[in-house]
Amino acid sequence: MNAEISAFKILNRLEWSSLALILGLLIGARVLAWAAGWLVSHLAERAPGRWRLPVLKSRPVVRVLIAVAAVLIIIPILVQPTFENAVALLAAFGLVFAFALKDYGSSLVAGLVTVFEGTYQPGDWIQVEGAYGEVRSIGMRAVRIVTSDDTEVVIPHSKIWSNSISNATGGSHRLLCVADFYLEPHHDALLVRQKLEDVARSSAYRQPDSPVTIVVAEKPWGTHYRVKTSVRDSREQFLLTTDLTVRGKGMLLASGVRAARAAPVATEA
Repeated sequence: MNAEISAFKILNRLEWSSLALILGLLIGARVLAWAAGWLVSHLAERAPGRWRLPVLKSRPVVRVLIAVAAVLIIIPILVQPTFENAVALLAAFGLVFAFALKDYGSSLVAGLVTVFEGTYQPGDWIQVEGAYGEVRSIGMRAVRIVTSDDTEVVIPHSKIWSNSISNATGGSHRLLCVADFYLEPHHDALLVRQKLEDVARSSAYRQPDSPVTIVVAEKPWGTHYRVKTSVRDSREQFLLTTDLTVRGKGMLLASGVRAARAAPVATEA
């Protein structure tokens, strides 16, 4: 009985006005977080290209700060602000995260690590377990990405503990694109390399100041060319690779260079 009485002493006596205040704070924090997210996204879309990603980076930070501020305001309303009560609350939260909400707590902690370490940020292109897309929003528990097929994928932040995460941009507006060409070995490699470089430099989707690199490798079935250059906007990466592939194939066809054939498959007699 004494234990129950001492436990109830932690809480303040709540009146209807206090409950209404708490409810108002929760609703206000939710509305404020939504409004702040909308405002940041609106400003990012209207900002110049080089400012778009820095503006988007502030969105998850603002939402975290609003949530923390709401919790810090609500706790003194519910609990008598003493040192003993603070220790009791910390212990209670620890037990909840350790047992009842182990996986959810892991995602929350991973989310905080993600925000403050910058593992991935809005506007980045990441790949996690085969899902590749642009980071659209970072929540407390999960990150939402949109693939090239306009499919939204929700990935829990806890994946950072056990999975490798590929980030093609890393917070930068630059993204390297690669177009592959597979050719028969009997051709003028110097001429083909120069023509592929000209195709890349004349692309409308290429970042004007980005270098063009041609990597050539000889294979048993022919010659493999890889054309590498940066796209002017990460959302146009597939337009760039398509442009390089289509115009590159046209140039090769006009030059009389044929594509490599697949190696014959050995069959049993």
